[in-house]
Amino acid sequence: MTKQRLSKVIAMAGIASRRAAEQLIFDGAATVNGKKEIVPQTMVDPLVDIIEVGGKRLTSQPKKVYYALNKPVGYHCTNAAEFRYRAIDLIKVSPGIRLFTVGRLDKDTSGLLILTNDGHFANRVMHPSGGIKKEYIAKVDQEVTHDHLVTLSEGCVVEGAHVRPQRVSKIRRSTLRIVVQEGRRHEVREMLAAAGLNVIELKRVKVGDLALGTIPVGEFRTLTATEIARMFPPQEEDSEGSSRKPRRKMLPRSQVKKRSDG
Repeated sequence: MTKQRLSKVIAMAGIASRRAAEQLIFDGAATVNGKKEIVPQTMVDPLVDIIEVGGKRLTSQPKKVYYALNKPVGYHCTNAAEFRYRAIDLIKVSPGIRLFTVGRLDKDTSGLLILTNDGHFANRVMHPSGGIKKEYIAKVDQEVTHDHLVTLSEGCVVEGAHVRPQRVSKIRRSTLRIVVQEGRRHEVREMLAAAGLNVIELKRVKVGDLALGTIPVGEFRTLTATEIARMFPPQEEDSEGSSRKPRRKMLPRSQVKKRSDG
């Protein structure tokens, strides 16, 4: 078998996402053939090398599973045992399969949440370079005006970086649709607050081409092979035939959508 990066092997074994796997390695939790390894880029052969994480040997990779959950308000996106209400506990899986959430929705946000044991898949979905958009429906405490939409379209500073939505539109009197790509912590709530809007309800309804649909609150379904494959936008090709990622498009003030109440 071709050698692969240690962090990728750990992620593909369902131990953690790629980023979390790197942190485990940095923290000294991984050994290769009995030797502590702290470099995530170390090349290993999982069929030959003895790889252990936290004292437990990586065995044959478990079956990869992918779920779409309609997360209720009040549930946490974490694997930490001290939390009473965890999104992962809403899905019952076979022994030996360790689920984790693909990204996070805060406790007070509901809607579409992907869970898997495939760290490589999770990393691709979460990383900004993947260009995967997330769509939210927000209900706020007042009527949404054109000025609110303009301010939202201009974005704000979140975690030290200026972010702006890919698209924002008014659905009803006090309800908006917001599409983002960055995925920073509390990004949508921060942008709404910067526009002078207080959130009453926030629900994620779409990740890439995957829609929440009619999944009842607290319930889940298995993703199809087609849905998994369509999660990642195709790369464009330049004039020389090489692949490149699609360019991000900024939202001009003149293109801010405004819908009548309905």
